[in-house]
Amino acid sequence: MNLFHFSEESDIAIFKPRKLEYRSDEPAMVWAIDEFHAPHYYFPRECPRVCVWKKEDTTEADMRRFFGHSRTSHIIAIETAWWYERVKKASIYRYSFMTDSFYSHSPEAGYYTSLDTVEPISVDRLDGLLERILELGIELRITPSLRHLQTDILSSTVNFSMIRMKNASP
Repeated sequence: MNLFHFSEESDIAIFKPRKLEYRSDEPAMVWAIDEFHAPHYYFPRECPRVCVWKKEDTTEADMRRFFGHSRTSHIIAIETAWWYERVKKASIYRYSFMTDSFYSHSPEAGYYTSLDTVEPISVDRLDGLLERILELGIELRITPSLRHLQTDILSSTVNFSMIRMKNASP
């Protein structure tokens, strides 16, 4: 298994556990993401996005509702305001970790955490982020606002991840 951290910073030598403000009941941790969910992080950090993929019990109605005429079963939606200047031209850095100190935190979202300070084993610059997503067979959707999609997903049977929604258009 591969675990990663994505950043716009190119020179992080060590990852120290940190406490997240909105997770005050949890200890300080280093966060990583698994390979399947990694494309959800092929964006600038603050870019709001909604990621949707099917699961075993996704209903036929939800398959039609979210995937429609598409041949994919994995979608990432971003807002129009982020599309060209911010995302198309962005580069990020993928830090790879040894997995021995990490534990599954949220399997459905691919999150792993470590209570230990972690040194990356490698760092790679990623350019052409949108092309990378499309090469994986993930459908990219660009919409003026993610709010309707967010509302619909919460009452559905699909797997989802909603990232940086505090930055989404009202």
